[in-house]
Amino acid sequence: MNQADEIRNALSVIMDPDLGQDIVSLGFIHDLIISDSGHVSLEIRLTTPACPVKDLFKSQAENALKPLGWITQLTLKMGASTPQNTLLKSAKGLEKVGAIIAVSSCKGGVGKSSVATNLAYQLLLQGARVGLFDADIYGPSLPTMVRLQNDGILMEGQWVLPLEDRGMKLMSFGYLSQDHRGPALLRGPMVSQIINQLLTGTFWGELDYLVIDMPPGTGDIPITLTQLVPITGALIVTTPQQISCVDVVKGIQMFDTLKVPIIGVVENMSTFTCNHCDTEHHIFGSGALEKLTAQFCIANTFQMPIDPTLSQASDSGTPFVIQYPGSTTAQKFDAIAKTTVQETAKLRFGSQNRPQLKYENTTLSVQFPGGEAQPIPSAKLRLSCRCALCIDEWTGAPKLDPASISESIAPTQIQAVGNYAFGVQWSDGHSSLYGDEQLAKISQNAYNHLTQKS
Repeated sequence: MNQADEIRNALSVIMDPDLGQDIVSLGFIHDLIISDSGHVSLEIRLTTPACPVKDLFKSQAENALKPLGWITQLTLKMGASTPQNTLLKSAKGLEKVGAIIAVSSCKGGVGKSSVATNLAYQLLLQGARVGLFDADIYGPSLPTMVRLQNDGILMEGQWVLPLEDRGMKLMSFGYLSQDHRGPALLRGPMVSQIINQLLTGTFWGELDYLVIDMPPGTGDIPITLTQLVPITGALIVTTPQQISCVDVVKGIQMFDTLKVPIIGVVENMSTFTCNHCDTEHHIFGSGALEKLTAQFCIANTFQMPIDPTLSQASDSGTPFVIQYPGSTTAQKFDAIAKTTVQETAKLRFGSQNRPQLKYENTTLSVQFPGGEAQPIPSAKLRLSCRCALCIDEWTGAPKLDPASISESIAPTQIQAVGNYAFGVQWSDGHSSLYGDEQLAKISQNAYNHLTQKS
C-alpha cells in the first residue's frame, strides 16, 4: 500500500451522518499532495460550506492521520464543491445554483416572509453563498425586510444583476417599483411572465442555496415556479390555529403532487412567554403541528415563539438574525438552517441511511441499513395508515374498521417520498404515507410478533 492509499484508508473511517457513506467513497478528498519530507496537504471538499459537521470532520481527519508516523506536517483545508445543478442548464442565470429552497404557506399573515428572510441570512452566517428571491408580486415583502441604501436595478447585457446586502444576493419585484409595493392590479399570465423573467433572467452566479419566498396559496404562481425550475425542497410555515392547518394541508398536497419533497414544518407564533411570570402561553392553541406531522410523516418540525423583537426587526429593514445573533429565537433559526442544509444534502446527493420497503413474492418487508429484511403483514401496515380518511386528525380515533381490511390486501405501487417516507398504493384503491420512524415501529412489532408465534 502506497502512502496515498494509506491516507485514504485512514480517512475512510469518517462517515457522513447524512449521506451514510465515508468521506473517501463520497469523493470529498481533493488535492492530495505528499512531499518527500513527509509534508501532506489535502482538501476535504464538502457538499456545502454551511455543513454543520465540517469542524467535526476536520478534527476527525486530523486524529485519523496521527497514527501515520511518517507524516511530518499536515496541511488540511476544509472546502466545498462548486454549486452546479444539471437540471438548471436551460436557465443560464441559475445553472450555478446548487439547491433551490421554497418557503411556503397557504395562508397569508403566518410570518412566512420573516422565516424565509431569516433562514436565508442564517445560511449566510453559516458560511454558505445564498440568494433570496421574493416571488410575491402583489405584496412583495423583501424591500421592507431588507432595506438597502442603493436599491436601483442594474442590467449587464441581457441579465438583471441582483442587489446585494452583506453578501446576500436579493431580487424582488418590489425593488423595481418606486413605492416598493408593486402594482395593485395584474392578471395571472402577466404575473407568471414577470416571475419567469425575474427568476431566470437574474444572473445569480455561484450560490449554494437560493431561498424563494413563495406567495401564499396554491394558485398560478406557486405552480408556475415549481414547473419553471426544479425546487430541491420546501419548508412549510403555519400557525397553531386549525384554519391555518387546514390550508397548509392543501400546500403539502400541492408539493406532493408536483414531486417537491417537504424539508420540514415551522409552526410560527407557537407560544408566548410572559415577561412578568415567565409562563409559556399557547395563545392560538396547540396540537395542530403534531397532527399535521403525524398525518404526513414529516420528521422535522420547529416551533417559533411570538417574539416582539422579531416583528420590530422585520419592520426595521435589518434581518433579525443579524441584529440579535445570540438570542433564543436566532438559535431556533439556526436549527432550521442546519436542518435545511442536512436535508438538502440528502436530497441532492442521495442517502444510504434510508430503509427499503419492498413487496416481492407476495411478501411485504422492510429492511433498515445494517439489518435484515423483516416481514410486515400487509393488512397490519394498511391499518396503520394515519391519513384523514383513516384517522380523525383532531381526536386521533380510528375511522377504519379492522374487519373491513382483507388479509389478502397488497401494495400495487411503492415509492419513496423525499427523505422521510414511502407512499403506498393499495389494491383496495387507497393511498397511504408511512414515515421511516413509523415503519421502524411497525416492523419491530411485526418482528416480535412473528418471533413469539414461531
